[in-house]
Amino acid sequence: MIRHHSLLSTLRAACAAALLSALPAAAQGQGPAIPSNQGKATAEEARKFAERVNADLKRLLVRQATAEWIKSTYITDDTEQNAAWINEEVLGYMNQAIKDSRRFDGLKLDPATARTLHLLRVNAPLAAPSDPQKRAELTGLAAKLEGAYGKGKYCKKDKAGKESCRDLGELEDVMSTSRNYDELLDAWSGWHSISPPMRPLYERFVALGNEGAKEIGFANSGDLWKSAYDMPPDAFEKEVQRLWGQVKPLYDDLHCYVRGRLSKKYGADKVPAGKPIPAHLLGNMWAQEWNNIYPLVEPYPGQASLDVTASIKKQAYDPIKLVKTGEGFFTSLGLKPLPESFWKNSMFTKPRDRDVVCHASAWDVTFNNDLRIKMCIKPTEEDLVTIHHELGHNYYFTYYYTLPVLFQSGANDGFHEAIGDAITLSITPGYLKQIGLLKDVPKNEKNLINLQLKDALEKVAFLPFGLVIDQWRWDIFAGKTSPADYNKSWWALREKYQGITAPVSRTEESFDAGAKYHVPANVPYTRYFLARVLQFQFHKSMCEAAGFKGPLHECSVYGNKEAGKRLQAMLEMGASKPWQDAMAAMTGQRQMDATPLIEYFAPLRQWLQEQNKGQTCGW
Repeated sequence: MIRHHSLLSTLRAACAAALLSALPAAAQGQGPAIPSNQGKATAEEARKFAERVNADLKRLLVRQATAEWIKSTYITDDTEQNAAWINEEVLGYMNQAIKDSRRFDGLKLDPATARTLHLLRVNAPLAAPSDPQKRAELTGLAAKLEGAYGKGKYCKKDKAGKESCRDLGELEDVMSTSRNYDELLDAWSGWHSISPPMRPLYERFVALGNEGAKEIGFANSGDLWKSAYDMPPDAFEKEVQRLWGQVKPLYDDLHCYVRGRLSKKYGADKVPAGKPIPAHLLGNMWAQEWNNIYPLVEPYPGQASLDVTASIKKQAYDPIKLVKTGEGFFTSLGLKPLPESFWKNSMFTKPRDRDVVCHASAWDVTFNNDLRIKMCIKPTEEDLVTIHHELGHNYYFTYYYTLPVLFQSGANDGFHEAIGDAITLSITPGYLKQIGLLKDVPKNEKNLINLQLKDALEKVAFLPFGLVIDQWRWDIFAGKTSPADYNKSWWALREKYQGITAPVSRTEESFDAGAKYHVPANVPYTRYFLARVLQFQFHKSMCEAAGFKGPLHECSVYGNKEAGKRLQAMLEMGASKPWQDAMAAMTGQRQMDATPLIEYFAPLRQWLQEQNKGQTCGW
């Protein structure tokens, strides 16, 4: 399933820091936002500085979020330019505010002020150079890159010479449903043809972003990103690898089983044992989640139907009913309903008259409970789950929107993704039966393995992809990967972590990473890996609060107010405390841990190991 951090969160992250730098308050006729540099800095000066920055940012964030919403829901050259102008102002302010905040280094500050200044410095995935021309160039590149992705289409002529074009949504339909090797290859190659023009833009974008990061005290943009996790950059990178080490054995078991089934379908010549899997055969444009090929790898065909999509279509669920279903889960936990403005202002379907960014995202455009989602909803189980996920962002927003704007974020960005993901773990057959989307699913080992494999194709298959994008970018930002090796490095990492290979020969004329939204949009991606781990920690904690005693994979907290109280307590903290404190409030632990994930899939792992006996695993 495609997961997109809410654009608000993208703004908050990608621009939240950008937000941290809006146009100077003096330009708004409100006087300087930064205290005078005369005399020795004081803690009281720092407190007033933090208050003023929060106030300025609130105004600037609203302007920026509004421009970004319009740009995403009405893609034109004008809306891209408008967003670029505002982002430029935001980046300019942020750049100066961060520099001025350094005046308070070394002072003993109250916790709220210290936290504000820390977040000001690290919550910006995009730092702009102080030179106005370079800043304008950087924001222009950012708008062009995201716009090129949003407008991307694969066009080709038929035998009669008539040209037809397909956008990403249409190509994704092919990837998810076709079982024709060549048809899949055509769709994959077609979409990846949209990104080569991005390559020179991205190279310049990296250079300017690194220049901006160095100006505010970071070695490069990658160190800036990693510094946002309340630990040193090197320690965070080691922590990510530690978590990967916990889950890699389960992924390897899944990879071996799936490759064996695909080899039977497409032939050992196309999917050989002991080799990486061709990227176009896994049901997803980026091979990031494999749930769409479940029919090809289903362990026990003929068991009770898990086809929720068929039930959704049979019962004529429209987009509003699907979203209402998601809202109903949260209100069953004792959380408040979505505001009426949500239903008026959201984009639930793809407009017929214009280009939009269909990537699902959640927003609070005014940072004042102006909740929205932006989706091109289809009547599928995948979109039902995505809706539950995106509403997780919205419910985070609604419980922390009264905090100062720099605290209006997840404890770390993985938390923001993990909230909705944890809720989706409660989308069990029992829950689906309660809301009328499944009939009785008899509890037996065959049904359990079917269900667990279906979940693992989405959640476990994603884990290494969640690492690859930022591993690739961190090496680029640090200069370990030169522009001449962008594509070579991309596929080397995908093979190393995912055991995936390009289905056709690739060269450095390609820019295959650019065919994934988060690269041209400059959205950090490790958050999604962390979310896949954190969601199981959060799920286990809510199940414990609910008093559930059975196997973790059977737990649904739907309708349990005690689980809702524990969730709400963490949501209300926003980013006001280090993530370790928010983790402790939710789980009683202060470290991220993949053990609950392994526990959840224990029945499946045992089954996979039995199935893989005699197979040539690895790649």
